[in-house]
Parts: sequence; structure tokens; C-alpha cells
Amino acid sequence: METDTVAIIGPQSSVTAHVISFVANELQVPLLSYSSTDPTLSSLQFPYFIMTSRNDLYQMAAIAEIVDYYGWREVIAIYGDDDYGRNGIAALSDKLAERRCKISYKAPLTPTATQQEITDLLVEVALTESRILVVHTFSSWGPVVFSVAQYLGMMGPGYVWIATNWLSTLLETDSLSSDTLDHIQGVLTLRMYTPDSELKRKFISRWSNLTRGTTGYGLNPIGLSTYGLYAYDTVWLLARAINAFLDQGGNISFSTESRLAQLSGGSLHLDAMSIFNGGKLLRENILQANMTGVTGQLKFDPDGNLINPAYEVINVIGNGIRKIGYWSNYSGLSVVPPETLYSKPPNRSSSSQNLYSVVWPGQTAQKPRGWVFPNNGRHLRIGVPNRVSYREFVSQVPGTDMFTGYCIDVFTAAINLLPYAVPYKLIPYGDGINNPSSTELVRLITAGVYDAAIGDIAIITNRTRMADFTQPYIESGLVVVAPVKKMNSSAWSFLKPFTRQMWGVTALFFIIVGAVVWILEHRLNDDFRGPPRRQLITILWFSFSTWFFAHRENTISTLGRFVLIIWLFVVLIINSSYTASLTSILTVQQLTSPIKGIDSLISSKDPIGYQQGSFTRDYLINELGIHKSRLISLKMPEDYTKALKDGPHKGGVAAVVDERAYVELFLSNQCEFSIVGQEFTKNGWGFAFPRDSPLAVDLSTAILKLSENGDLQRIHDKWLMRSACSSQGTKFEVDRLDLRSFWGLYLICGIACLLALFIYFLKMVRQFSRHYSSELDSSGRSSTSARLQTFLSFVDEKELEVKSRSKRRQLEMASNRNESMDNYSSKRRHIESPPDGSPQASNDA
Repeated sequence: METDTVAIIGPQSSVTAHVISFVANELQVPLLSYSSTDPTLSSLQFPYFIMTSRNDLYQMAAIAEIVDYYGWREVIAIYGDDDYGRNGIAALSDKLAERRCKISYKAPLTPTATQQEITDLLVEVALTESRILVVHTFSSWGPVVFSVAQYLGMMGPGYVWIATNWLSTLLETDSLSSDTLDHIQGVLTLRMYTPDSELKRKFISRWSNLTRGTTGYGLNPIGLSTYGLYAYDTVWLLARAINAFLDQGGNISFSTESRLAQLSGGSLHLDAMSIFNGGKLLRENILQANMTGVTGQLKFDPDGNLINPAYEVINVIGNGIRKIGYWSNYSGLSVVPPETLYSKPPNRSSSSQNLYSVVWPGQTAQKPRGWVFPNNGRHLRIGVPNRVSYREFVSQVPGTDMFTGYCIDVFTAAINLLPYAVPYKLIPYGDGINNPSSTELVRLITAGVYDAAIGDIAIITNRTRMADFTQPYIESGLVVVAPVKKMNSSAWSFLKPFTRQMWGVTALFFIIVGAVVWILEHRLNDDFRGPPRRQLITILWFSFSTWFFAHRENTISTLGRFVLIIWLFVVLIINSSYTASLTSILTVQQLTSPIKGIDSLISSKDPIGYQQGSFTRDYLINELGIHKSRLISLKMPEDYTKALKDGPHKGGVAAVVDERAYVELFLSNQCEFSIVGQEFTKNGWGFAFPRDSPLAVDLSTAILKLSENGDLQRIHDKWLMRSACSSQGTKFEVDRLDLRSFWGLYLICGIACLLALFIYFLKMVRQFSRHYSSELDSSGRSSTSARLQTFLSFVDEKELEVKSRSKRRQLEMASNRNESMDNYSSKRRHIESPPDGSPQASNDA
């Protein structure tokens, strides 16, 4: 760099690239590297550093996606403790975190690590939980890691080894010994993907001819890796950029920096360096390049990275490698080349992610679980609530460290279904005098005091923020328990099926329908005619007799029959509902309580009991807004009984709010209390584990198996099945039928009545106009009051009489017209005939 330099290709090491990039920035000399892939060599900090191969950020994204694809959650990172190794693992940690995975253990090695140091490190790794190991290092001591792992038995079944592309480069460029290949059997590695092309095939052929008979390090043939392909394209990329620079009139000139001149002397000769004046323009030409090389299309994105990053996923098997798929930043994991997917919309759904089968270490095709219990002699510390009440669920055997109960049996049965051994120790939590808080027990998991917690732990929102829970093994929402008493029948029980509003509306509609049918039938049916008193009785009798379908009056008019059919349908539904409700009231023993459920409990001012240590208190205060002064803590079932019997007026409580599992056990021998209202929360009990614990997933599967094979129910019956009280067959006061259940029927009936009346009115107006309008006009009674009076009289008349009178009137009018015509004809003949003394008469004579 003491000479006039316009561009630099290299260096190969990312550590060196960090140093040289500072100098290149000051001298404005583009620095192109095809092998320095450190993610921190960004274009923001080092604008003149140009990475002409794939950024390791994408390689770490590919590894993270592979880990997530197989369902693993924790990995161990083995890496060189330098800038390249640390920055690569930091990028891997970020990419894993995006998929809710993490690096559980970091195992750094110095760049000059000895075999003993590697052995000591792998011994520590073997004692950890995760079995997913990512090796990100140099090819110089990478094979030694696998050799030591083979010696320590870490290349057998259960382990997963993923190496970054240093291993694929080693396999491509060197002929490895059979022993080295034996050490890496089943390892997954990545290789930068370069699409197949005619240009690439010709170059590989030329390379083979060029290196035939030539040996490199260790007298092995010189292999060609993807780095070699990118090195070739880098030279062409720079050559084209310089050509474009010169075509644009760029001038290759340099200028001195006064600050460098002051640094004269010394072995570095810093004063001899000069600034390239056209560096900015040349850099722009490089980044704007768009060419096709042996590695495919070379084009940079706005961040200075090559577009369409992709890798091949390789499985080391036997004496060679087997390609099991591809990864691309566009479509994720696939078994088809990435360029075939670029023309399709991106699809990153889990169903579209695919890889071929893998032969894992130990020559097994079964996917490793990815974790084991740490082989360090430490048992899993499981916290168990040391309850003082409801010990059927969980209790410590006095004088021992053993626990019994429903929850313990469920946990033991689930653990026994796991395909691996779980060393654990149950540790009591609580003083044995008061019921402990399950929320605090779960919090201690996050604090590292316990590795898990089992027992009667309800799965609620604030607890799920602290830990992961298994599948619920019992449903247990909050319910209200209150004193109840038997409700005796009374002389007025027949009125109880309907509410007052329902009775009133039903009676009103009986009258309305009777009046409508009377209107529609009055002019046609003699049964609906007569004196006013008789007609009123007919209306009432007809309407109320339809309740029993005992009406004797026949309906003649079409509209009357239409209304009656609709009404009889309504009566049928109401009658059936009334009969069913009344039957239930009279035949089933009823219970009644002043507390109807959680709503009535909230609206009252009475004290409320809750179980000590339960989340119920916080729920009632924070979610339902009940003042804490109303809440009374109760410890034992006997405290429940006394508080409920005393009631709010004697220092007790109006009701107790607790989880259904406890309440059902309490009510098994307390017949004077019962659950009132509906269960107003839905939750269950589960076992708590740290975030992303694989054991929580496996135990959830085991609990489902227990549910499917019936063992869960058998455990429930063993601990919680009790003989039911005699009052368990009773029911609470039946809810009375109200208008809300029938307003649709009444609406239909009302519309039918209005429609029939409207049609009837139009019909009456039409008949009235036809029969009486001319008569009113001729008589001179054309006033509104006269017409209205006549119309009402017309409506009250029987239709046959109207038609008969209309016919008589028509006959009279016809007779009058005939008489008028006869008179007219006789008068005309009289006028036309001459008198007797006229000449004509004489002549006739």
C-alpha cells in the first residue's frame, strides 16, 4: 500500500480485514474480499470494504432455520475466540432468538488451541443438557474437534453436529484420510450455493486441466472450492468496474495526506501512502455492477451484500457428501434449487419447508431429541406446594421427603411414559402451616431456585408470562358456593313458569287476536254477530278457548283463517313450553339461594370467602373490581362450612369463590351448600417449567396419552371420587320463561294481524265505494262525517244484506229507466200523431 493503489483484493482472514479496512477507508481504496465474511464488516462502518461472497449473517440464518425445522430449541456453540468467531456466533444468537431458540452454552477456543484444551472444553460440553453443537471455526483445528469428540463418545446417537462452511471447503479442497472421514460421519455442513451453468462447467474443466499433476499442501491435489469461484469472479468484477471507471472519464490520480506526512520514519512507512482521488467513483462502479460469472449473477443490494444468498445443506456420509436440500433467503429450506423458486411468490410457511432425510451421527436415521438431562450428577429440583388443606391433591408424607396425592400420581405416571429417564427430587415449598402461593412458586422457577413446579397449579395469565406449562390434566375454573335451601311448592306454583311480563303480553295477544278475528268474521259469520254484549263475550270466549284448542266458532273468511292458523301455532309453542316448565317445577325438587351467581355477588355488599394462597383473591380484586375489604381468607374446608353457615350477619360470608376441583371435593359431604350460577372462568392445572423447556413439551404429550388410555380418569377416581350428597339430584329454581324467548313468535303473529286488517280495510273501502258512493252523491250527503257514519254502518252490516240491497237498488234503477223510456216513447208518438180535425184526418175519413 506504499505504492499507488487503486484497489485491493483480499485479505483472506476476517481478522486482518478489520485492520486493513480502516486504512482502506482513509485512503479511499476499495477493498474486495471473497473470503472475509464476518457479519460486522458492514458497509456503514467500512464503506470501502466490499464483500464479494456470501455474508456469514445468511449462513447463521440458515443454521437457525435448520434448528427450528427439526424442532430443537437450544444449541451449543463451539468457536474460535477471535473477531471472526465471536461475531459469527453473535449473529447466530440473533437469528436463533428470532425463532425463539437460543445458545445455551458458549464454548470458545483460542485460535492456537491444543488438543488437550479442546478435550477439556468438550468434556464440559458433554456435561450440559443440549446435544445440538454448532462448530464455527477455521479448518486448521476444526478436524481436531471431531477427532476428540469421537474419542469422548460424542459422535454417537443422540448428538447433532452442524459445521459452518469451513468443513465443506475442507472437503472440496483436500483429500481427507479415512480416519478423518470416520470422525465426521453424520455431520451437517453448509456450502455456498452457485447455480449450475455452462460458464461454470467450462471454468471447472479449465481448472482441472490446469492443476492436473499439481499438488498443494500435504502433496494432495489442489481442489477447487466455492471460494475459488468467487475469487475468479472478484477479479472480473473489479476489471469491469475499472473499465467503466475509465469510460466515464475517471482519472487515476493520488494526493498526499498531511497527517500521514507527519508520520515519516519508522518501519511502516506510513508517510509513503497516498489517497486515491477516484476511489469514490470506482467504489460506486463496483457496487453498481450487474454481471453473470461462474458463481451466477453478481449484483449488490442497498446494504452492499450480493443478492439471492443461498446455501447447500450437506450431510457427510461414508467417503463423500450427500446434498439433502437448499436454503435461500427468499424461500427458506427446500429440496429444489433456489433459482426455480425466484419466479414464484415467497412461501415461508412451515409446510413448504423441506429437507431430505439425514443420516445422523451413530448411523441412525431417527431424528435426535436434541437434549438430555445434564450428566453432572444433579437431579431436577421440582418444587411442590406443601398444602395444609385439600391434601387429596398433594401432601407430604410426615417425616419423609415423599409426596402423595392426585397431582403427584399424574406427574409420576407421565414421567414413566417418557422414553428417557428423568432424575428428579421433590422439594416442599411452604411452611406446612399455611397454604403456599402457587404464583410465588412459579416465580421461583424464573429465579433459578427450582427447575420445575408440580401440584395444584392453575394456568393463569400472569403465570404463563413467567414459565411454560404442560397440557392441563384437570379442568378447574372459578365457581361460587353458597348456602341453599329446598323450595316448597305453593298454591300459586302454576303461575311460576312465566314471568309477569310474559303473562301480560300473552293475555294481551289473546284479546288482540280475538278482536282481529271478530273484525274479519263480523260481516260474514253469524257466530260473530248479535247484541254488543254477546259479541264481547264471543271475543273473549273465542280467544281464550284457543289455549285449549276448544273454540267452537267456525271461521269463514280467508283472512280470519290465516290469522287463526298463525295464532294456533303460537299457542302450541307457548302451551308446550308452559307444560314442560310446570312439570319440572312440580316434579323435581328445587333449591333456592339468595345468591344467583357471580353477578349478584358483585352487586351485593356482603363478604366473600376465598381459599388461602389461591389466585382467587387477586382475580376478584383486579378483574372484577371487588374491594379487598369484602374478601375473607379461609384455610380449611371446616372454615368454609362455618363461614357459610354463619352468613354475612354473624361474621361469616355470603358465598365462597374457589376453583371447581376444590369445590367438588368440598361438596361431596356438604349437602347444605351448592354451586350457584355458571363457572365464570375457564382454566386448568398444569406443571410449570422454565421458558422453552423441552421437558414441558414431552410431558404434555405424555399427559395426552394418559387421557387417551384412561389412566388419567382412573387416577382421578382413586383420589377424588366421593359419594354424592342426596341433594346432588336436585336442581336450582328453574329460570322462569320470559318474553325474550318468545318475542319472535309474537312479532310474527302481530304482523299477520296487521296485514290481515290492512287487506280487509282495502276490501271494505272498495266495496263501499262501489255500493254507496253514487247514493251519497245523489242524496247530497257528501260531507266527511256523513260518509264516515255511512261507512261504519256499512261495515257493521252483514255482507249478504249489503249485496241483497245492492241488487234491489240495481233492479229499481233498471225499472225506473224502463218506465222513463216508455213515457218518452208514448210522448213522442203523441206528438207525431195529428189531431182529429186536421185535413189529413178528413181525407182519411
